[in-house]
Amino acid sequence: MSDYTTPNRDSAAVVTVDAQRDYVEQDSPVKSAGCSSAVEPLGRLVRGARQRGLPIYHLVRFYWPDGSNVDLCRRQAVEEGMRVLMPGSQGAELVSSVAPPDGPRLDPHLLTDGQVQELGPRDHAIYKPRWGGFFGSCLDAELRRAGIDTLILAGWNFATSGRATLLEASERDYRIVLVPDACASVTAEAQHELGRVGVHLMPVDQCLTWVDGNRREAATA
Repeated sequence: MSDYTTPNRDSAAVVTVDAQRDYVEQDSPVKSAGCSSAVEPLGRLVRGARQRGLPIYHLVRFYWPDGSNVDLCRRQAVEEGMRVLMPGSQGAELVSSVAPPDGPRLDPHLLTDGQVQELGPRDHAIYKPRWGGFFGSCLDAELRRAGIDTLILAGWNFATSGRATLLEASERDYRIVLVPDACASVTAEAQHELGRVGVHLMPVDQCLTWVDGNRREAATA
């Protein structure tokens, strides 16, 4: 990897993508087995990031019941009665292993108005209207304001939202770490392709050990 793509520990943030209950609830029409298998590793990554003081940004979706803000590929289904990611519903909330302890519920009106919701000392929620986390959202502005240039990406549905968010981040010159075991359905082929475009692949334990390098360096300074 070149110096341009090498991730920086001291200016990194974790970004979770669509880590919401409707993707793992048994009776949800958008439930995914791949998401279910990533719940535990993703929770471990987020808890480890909190313990180490990293900022965390949770990208979330909401579907209004009339379908007015829904992707075209799902709009008709929502218009005809599919109820998923409904604002204010339990299914739209972050999964319990990712949500900050004692944090507030998501505020869909605040979030869809383009504002950041503070969920805890290091946790922030941002609404994204489409697959990619940067399209039509305040994510880029918030990251720049916080001086973040390295993203540790994880979450659901890599083939859609995860990949789109990663590519949008790359287009904006962020340094990227993807945590494959904390993502849903990252194939071996996808991992190979991502390595060729400057994305660093680190499983949860390796990623947290890498973050710990800051502490070791500070202790020996």
